[in-house]
Amino acid sequence: MKKSIIGLTLGAIAGVLDIIPMILQDLSWDANLSAFTLWLVVGFLISVTDIKYPGWLKGVLLAFLVLLPSAIIIGAKEPFSLIPIAILTSILGALLGYTYHRVVKKLS
Repeated sequence: MKKSIIGLTLGAIAGVLDIIPMILQDLSWDANLSAFTLWLVVGFLISVTDIKYPGWLKGVLLAFLVLLPSAIIIGAKEPFSLIPIAILTSILGALLGYTYHRVVKKLS
């Protein structure tokens, strides 16, 4: 399986995990779609970026870099909402990066 497909698939799984609590909070569809696509992009970037960091750190770093523009907008309106966003981004980014590298290593 191509590495980018693995990254996108795992990113989609992370996206679903991220939007579950958002749906339960009855957040808007555009917020849910934004969060889901963030994880698709992060999964893809993990698969194509060649930085020599451990998988979990690469995932966290790329997740926060992709989140940054949205975090500025969110923080301007609701700064306290950045706390759970940062926590979930750290957890999902680490899990996505770690899992991607484990799956690719097994398939190699």
